[in-house]
Amino acid sequence: MITRELISSIKKKGKNMPVITITGPRQSGKTTLCKLAFPKHAYVSLENVDDRYFAETDPRGFLAQFKDAVIIDEAQYVPKLFSYIQGIVDERKKSNQFVLSGSQNFLLLEKISQSLAGRAAIFYLLPLSIKELKKSKKLKASYPYHLFNGFYPRLYDKKIDTNLFYDSYISTYIERDVRQIINVQNLSKFTLFLKCIAGRVGTLVNFAEIGNTVGLDAKTVQKWFSLLESSFICFLLPPYYRNYNKRLVKTPKLYFYDTGLACALLGIKNEDELILHWARGGVFENMVIADTIKSFYNKGRKPSLYFWRDNTGNEIDLIIDNSHKHTAIEIKSGTSINKNYFEGLSKYQELASSEIKDKIVVYGGNLSRIQSGFSVKSWNDFS
Repeated sequence: MITRELISSIKKKGKNMPVITITGPRQSGKTTLCKLAFPKHAYVSLENVDDRYFAETDPRGFLAQFKDAVIIDEAQYVPKLFSYIQGIVDERKKSNQFVLSGSQNFLLLEKISQSLAGRAAIFYLLPLSIKELKKSKKLKASYPYHLFNGFYPRLYDKKIDTNLFYDSYISTYIERDVRQIINVQNLSKFTLFLKCIAGRVGTLVNFAEIGNTVGLDAKTVQKWFSLLESSFICFLLPPYYRNYNKRLVKTPKLYFYDTGLACALLGIKNEDELILHWARGGVFENMVIADTIKSFYNKGRKPSLYFWRDNTGNEIDLIIDNSHKHTAIEIKSGTSINKNYFEGLSKYQELASSEIKDKIVVYGGNLSRIQSGFSVKSWNDFS
């Protein structure tokens, strides 16, 4: 079993909170993590039809079963429980009484903000990080393996066939969540929408253009994309708004939380296809940015990540904003260092030298070093 970094953050930062909330995509390992972090808690899942019916029809009686502490999985299915939980934690005044997990971020956090504000510590569990795989000695020397297979724990713990896993993930989890939250009448069109956005990994998002491709209006595309965001399928990386006497691009870029899912939607069937695929560079960039998000969440922190691009084509792939100073990062999928890798950072340094803390090139090779005044980091040594 792969040890998850988030456990130590939960125990440290959530030790005095009455409610612990853990959210993230399906199959990211939330249930396993909850049971490992809180081994003495009772456990119940509201995906179980009988338990859900009990919670819906008699919430007070349902909660009365648990005299001490309990893990309630997929808690967002019965939102009326949250008001009753509020009353219990206010009365008992104990830490970690309830651990609530869920894969529909919007529904879960909306109910927490309404009923459990100030009582719940919120943590995010994404698929495995590169650091977690490295510590467990499951990290391969070549990154295409991980780009293609993605980072869901079961692929590394159970050795499941990758194509079978993602085919099932798309049909079982994504489409089921879609039906539960919004009324999608044409699932084949929704699948086409998924494939369409997979083909735009690492690019500026244009909802109207996506709509024209799929045959939808821009509002529907935005609505569907918001659903994917709340289910931890995709995210938008916002632009950095410092002017530096240049006109800036103000449109966000599109990424997936897991590269294996993106590859599956692109129709890539194995590593060899990926190595020669036109999207390899974008998917590699996606991996590094998603892994940066994981490194923050695993420490119990929210990331402040951006990209920077002006209207003449100068661009920095990733900016980590640290209040007064920020880290500028170029991401290159090549396995050998090319002097061109430093051009974007050099131009950016001319504009913002006083505000830059670190300048880093993350690339597809395996050696890290200082070169030409820049920090060069291997993809497996970055986070």
